[in-house]
Amino acid sequence: MASHDFDVLIVGSGLAGLSAALHLAPTHRVAVITKRTLQDGSSGWAQGGIAAVLADDDSFAAHIEDTLVAGAGLCDLATTRFVVENAPESIAWLRGLGVPFTLEGDQLHLTREGGHSARRIAHVTDATGAAVQRTLIDVVRSTPGITLFEQHTLVDLITTRKLGLPGNRCLGLYALDSDTDEVVTFRAPQTILATGGAGKVYLYTTNPDTATGDGIAAAWRAGCRVANMEFIQFHPTGLYHPHEKSFLISEAVRGEGGQLKLPPSAGGKRFMPDHDPRAELAPRDVVARAIDFEMKKHGLDCVHLDISHQSPAFLQEHFPNILAHCASLGIDITKEPIPVVPTAHFTCGGVLTDLAGRTDLPGLFAVGEVAYTGLHGANRLASNSLLECMVFARAAALAIAAAPATELPAVPAWDDSRVTDADESVVISHNWDELRRFMWDYVGIVRTNKRLERAAHRIAMLQGEIQEFYAHFHVTRDLLELRNLVQVADLIVKSAQLRRESRGLHFSRDYPEVAAPAAPTILVPPVQR
Repeated sequence: MASHDFDVLIVGSGLAGLSAALHLAPTHRVAVITKRTLQDGSSGWAQGGIAAVLADDDSFAAHIEDTLVAGAGLCDLATTRFVVENAPESIAWLRGLGVPFTLEGDQLHLTREGGHSARRIAHVTDATGAAVQRTLIDVVRSTPGITLFEQHTLVDLITTRKLGLPGNRCLGLYALDSDTDEVVTFRAPQTILATGGAGKVYLYTTNPDTATGDGIAAAWRAGCRVANMEFIQFHPTGLYHPHEKSFLISEAVRGEGGQLKLPPSAGGKRFMPDHDPRAELAPRDVVARAIDFEMKKHGLDCVHLDISHQSPAFLQEHFPNILAHCASLGIDITKEPIPVVPTAHFTCGGVLTDLAGRTDLPGLFAVGEVAYTGLHGANRLASNSLLECMVFARAAALAIAAAPATELPAVPAWDDSRVTDADESVVISHNWDELRRFMWDYVGIVRTNKRLERAAHRIAMLQGEIQEFYAHFHVTRDLLELRNLVQVADLIVKSAQLRRESRGLHFSRDYPEVAAPAAPTILVPPVQR
């Protein structure tokens, strides 16, 4: 079996992982391990942009306040201040790498999104993530000191405890090489999880197929606490179309005047002013619940987002990709509304970290959507996600650079001598489908105690089946992802059952009021108890 030694292992190739790699490459031997290709993560799908205080009429205090308001009382103030104050430097770093931000004259063009009190979103038209990701991939591929391992899926973290050694420290990881179908051993003093979120735990999501909660599940199994997993952000406006899987209609469409309306069959009325005085510019949780309410009230499959009052030239300048994509499906957004529906979008909780990205496990860091830093609270403010990736990637790199040298023990190769190849892959696909459907039905935008109990019961049965498969059969990417998704589903449901209130993204019919005091939901794994 293959084995590799590095100074730092980075699992994930989105903005968080590639940024950390570039910060560390001048002084460390870095491996970037990603389960598909470098561009297959969530970062490349981000449309809106990156929030930063860059205008004279804006302030750090205003950006902090907007984040705290959206977070519904659960944002950590120190974390929020840390991220906001490092935002302008992050934008400057990306510009230095060559990211082609949209300009207005010789200045950055700044747009506005829901929940923001000012224009502070730096963007590349309506495809910011794709442009940033392309730039970083080009730079990473030409940077000495970074070795890329594509088509390698995280199996599990290697710790001293799992090897029967004293203490508990991360020593590296095992990864399945899809090309050779072998499990490879990676050893390093420092490991960064940048594996993204877990949107694929739901039937409908804006996330790519890679978003299966791998890092969250692996860190939990290794003994790390997780926090706020009940707060799954449902983006209000996923494109609703029978031939479209998960295309997102950017928050910026509403920021530039788009209005949410009922379809003509339900009266065609604009409905957001009835739900919140901020109307379409209310935070995402408010808008998503309003759409969910109107759909259920009127028996609708979707609602309409109308920006046809803007000129075709304006739409071509600001939303060329959305314009073209909708046109390819026969929707002319210059003349007609866009059918939209809420869809699972962002995991606000994750692996608990400090301001340097350190987890509970020495030698293990978590950066980006996989992590819980305290920034997002009960609901993420638009365009703070890519920002979080960059700020904490740099913070983790600085902490790793300052860490003392560590001698590592020998790590055994992966042993699958007692397992066989499974001939019942249909069981995996069936369980995957069942999980995503009942999570959508029982643990979605609006929850009840009874629905959560039903989900918990289903999850317990699935965990038994999957663990039996994992113990007796050769691992595959599908099996690994399903194992992780079921673990993450369990964490989401347990967290939701513990929160006996409605706050931010978590709305319970049994506990419709906000309770005091505001506190994060922190789960402690069995190995720490």
